[in-house]
Amino acid sequence: MIVLNVTYKCHPGKRSEFLSTIKNENIDVAGRAEAGNVKYDYYVSAEDADEILLLEKWKDAEAIERHRETAHFKRLGELKADFVADTVIERYEV
Repeated sequence: MIVLNVTYKCHPGKRSEFLSTIKNENIDVAGRAEAGNVKYDYYVSAEDADEILLLEKWKDAEAIERHRETAHFKRLGELKADFVADTVIERYEV
């Protein structure tokens, strides 16, 4: 099992719009529906008004590779260009 902690540092004042767009385009729903996905949830920081944490859990590396080929993953990359200043990804194996 692989866990990814993805921290998005949004451009100032853009966090809510970024999350709304993710939800309106069903990117979160599509991620959860993928084969091999165990968890795909967004959380807003209680301490930083511009930070979002995405917690992902996948059955294996192959599931993550398939995820990276999906239309919603590619769309998220496009959205990040408009809303996100920095992304930090931490990978864990359990």
